[in-house]
Amino acid sequence: MSFTVGRAGMATLVQDLGRWGHQSRGVTVSEPMDRFSFRVGNIMLGNDENDAALEIAFLGPEITFHRESCVVLTGGGLLMKIDGSIAEAWTVHRVTQGSRLAVDGPSGSQNRGVRSYLCMSGGIDVPVVMGSRSTFTKGKIGGYKGRALKTGDIVPIFPPKPLWRKSAGFICPPEIRPVHASDEPLHTLDGPQIDAFTDAGIKTFYKEIYTVTDKIDRMGYRLDGPEIEHKNGADIVSDGIVHGSVQVPGDGKPIVMMSDRQTTGGYTKIAVVSTWSAAALAQKMPGEKIRFHRVTKEEAVRYLIDFGSKLTELDELRAAYRSRQRY
Repeated sequence: MSFTVGRAGMATLVQDLGRWGHQSRGVTVSEPMDRFSFRVGNIMLGNDENDAALEIAFLGPEITFHRESCVVLTGGGLLMKIDGSIAEAWTVHRVTQGSRLAVDGPSGSQNRGVRSYLCMSGGIDVPVVMGSRSTFTKGKIGGYKGRALKTGDIVPIFPPKPLWRKSAGFICPPEIRPVHASDEPLHTLDGPQIDAFTDAGIKTFYKEIYTVTDKIDRMGYRLDGPEIEHKNGADIVSDGIVHGSVQVPGDGKPIVMMSDRQTTGGYTKIAVVSTWSAAALAQKMPGEKIRFHRVTKEEAVRYLIDFGSKLTELDELRAAYRSRQRY
């Protein structure tokens, strides 16, 4: 079972939930930029949550399937077509041998965002490297030959689980979809070096509006806006960097570290963006505005707990839907 890549898209990568346990060796996690949408897609198909899928940014691929399968597109507002006809996101579609699937740019729909996930029954079959199938392009490890997909690639898919066809037509309810409002602030907790900033600098960070620049990738998002004032400079002895860390270098402009972040860094970190809000930031385009909002650890964790409950509900809905379908 496999598919062939026609058009590769701007940045189409094989990803799973990440390469955990190796940061002490300098190997980053390489998790999905929007892990919530990723998990929803796999659950809708009856896959394991960690099964590898395609992460698609801005403009997606065109692929041809060699065997029948079920697929679902989740995440941002990219437009999917199957054999030339529009195929709704957040809905499981059945494809046959020879079906051609294309993911185009943002559709202008109410589902905002520029990163989508194309999940397939069984998941993508690429080698496990250090416990993960995720692609880390800077290290050239994982995924499909350690790189983004190219035209002509033939990518294998695992055989699907029994009764996989019965998922066709299943729709994720809108209230379960992890869709973020355009004006939703990014939730943050205080960073490990917040004491390195003046009171005025901290006030600036939380009060002012910042703009997403064109210097964005899976490693980090550089923002533009008012300078954040340090007390005694931006440099520190390098220490660990977690997902969502907000570094503020000497120019006073924040950088939010993302899924392919380096494992250590030597700039002061004023805050850490919550996992939920980091996924929202990953859906932003250059030129979009953001603001930061301070929350407690308990509030940040509550979003994760609530989403976990929604995933349980989704799995139950999928099982009930399958039970009503003929095979």
